[in-house]
Amino acid sequence: MIWPIIKKSIKEQVRNYWILLLTIALAPFFVFVYYLINEASQPSYDVLILNQDQGFVSQGKIVNRGAEFPLYIKSMVEETPEVPLKLKLSQDKAQALKQLKNKSVDALLVIPLNFSNALNDSFGQTPEIEIIGDVSSIPYMISAIWVGELLDDFISLFTGQEERYTINETALGLSSTISEFELWMPGILILAIIMIMFSATIAIITEVDQKTILRLKLSRIKAWQFLIGVSATQVIVGIISILLTLSVAMLLGFEMRGSYLIFLLIATLTSISMIAFSLILAAVMRSVTDVLIIGNFPLFLFMFFTGAAFPIRAKALFYFGDYGISWQGFMSPTHAINALNKISIFGLGLSDILPELAALFSITIIYFVIGVWAFKKRHL
Repeated sequence: MIWPIIKKSIKEQVRNYWILLLTIALAPFFVFVYYLINEASQPSYDVLILNQDQGFVSQGKIVNRGAEFPLYIKSMVEETPEVPLKLKLSQDKAQALKQLKNKSVDALLVIPLNFSNALNDSFGQTPEIEIIGDVSSIPYMISAIWVGELLDDFISLFTGQEERYTINETALGLSSTISEFELWMPGILILAIIMIMFSATIAIITEVDQKTILRLKLSRIKAWQFLIGVSATQVIVGIISILLTLSVAMLLGFEMRGSYLIFLLIATLTSISMIAFSLILAAVMRSVTDVLIIGNFPLFLFMFFTGAAFPIRAKALFYFGDYGISWQGFMSPTHAINALNKISIFGLGLSDILPELAALFSITIIYFVIGVWAFKKRHL
């Protein structure tokens, strides 16, 4: 009598294959999550060097120690794998600062005009070296420490003394005044919108689950008309959610330093983006129960890998101008979080977040095209 019950139980389990898949795949999924987190946190820091050194003439040749310093660092990196630096050179300070704001590099080192002369000066002239970055960022701090150590070694080669220079640290934007609590808030604010993935998908799939989708099909309503109608309500839900989260954060000490209109623009675009992604989820589901089971997978992905739950960064796969797109960048909240970081931490304006808004808008369009096509194919 036991064997028939076992067979019946196996058939029911296979029939509810999504529950089976979630049960056996969740732990391996988290193994993959922690592997990617570990890979993304491997020590590698990008330092941009702007050489303004004029050099000096010796025996008919121009000697430029500022140009030699990057070569020295590269040789040290090649000979000593423990040095986790990657160097980039710049010729324009404005462009270099733009790369810092876009997080293409972790720190900017500006070598002064008198660098070579100072190292050649027997009277002890001291060069003033500027290092610029987001001082609230751990990658910046580590980059600055390594550059300082290598600078000591390089200068001692010519002067026989270490620390024959002055460091002027310049904080990028308002990063020197930001608390650790505030650093976490842009991600948490976007997480409030990510959560509408459930309500938006359920709002759409309920029509399928309750068979009311048949009435809509008989009324000859267009797929895009139905989806936009449902989505309008979810946009309002998303904006209410992020405004409520922002209110609580501000009560606890968070300061919104940028424009509230830009904040609302980011919130609205992100809400539309998450609704567009919800269309894709609704296209592969049949019931509300499926949403509650299957929806956990994309929720975990968007929560862990966009920087919403905690800061995480990955190397760019390719660039649009100075704006790098990593594998995280295929998830739209990543760009929303970057944009919020810029306006709340650096106090930047609309023109400074245009790359993030362009990426967010483009991915949203892609989500919508796929979602509308798939939903129409499956349910309409």
